[in-house]
Amino acid sequence: MKPNPIPPQPGQESVWDYPRPAILEDTNKHLKIICNSVVLAETTRGKRVLETSHPPVYYIPSEDIKLEHLIETPRKTWCEWKGWCSYYDVSVGEKYINNAAWRYFEPTSNFINLQEYYSFYASLMDACYVNDELVKPQSGDFYGGWITNNIVGPFKGEPGTNWW
Repeated sequence: MKPNPIPPQPGQESVWDYPRPAILEDTNKHLKIICNSVVLAETTRGKRVLETSHPPVYYIPSEDIKLEHLIETPRKTWCEWKGWCSYYDVSVGEKYINNAAWRYFEPTSNFINLQEYYSFYASLMDACYVNDELVKPQSGDFYGGWITNNIVGPFKGEPGTNWW
């Protein structure tokens, strides 16, 4: 199935206008992550990765995260554009979530500025916000995009989109 991109309205971005390979950009949007009623991370010094057909993936600097709630796992993955990635379980109170966050511990040269930043699967958190807007998680269990009202798709991750 070929995607049929939704035309963006004024003030919107289409994921079909994002580049391939992916790029990294700074964002001063207010990002907030809540897990088990605790603000796990909050920043206005984030970064976002933009890639064709994907909603933005937001990353938060380590100093703006309560790192005591993250537990590194043995899981490692490789991205041809971003490099080597480590995964983290999140433990807040009685809530324990496997592989809920990740960071690129050995990024490629184009993503070196992402090295001390973490991202979180919105689908596994109580809530994730961009400028006080509750985000909708990207579908699927592989991608970590955050969908807001100013982003239009269709988005990779939904059924039938594996080969886009």
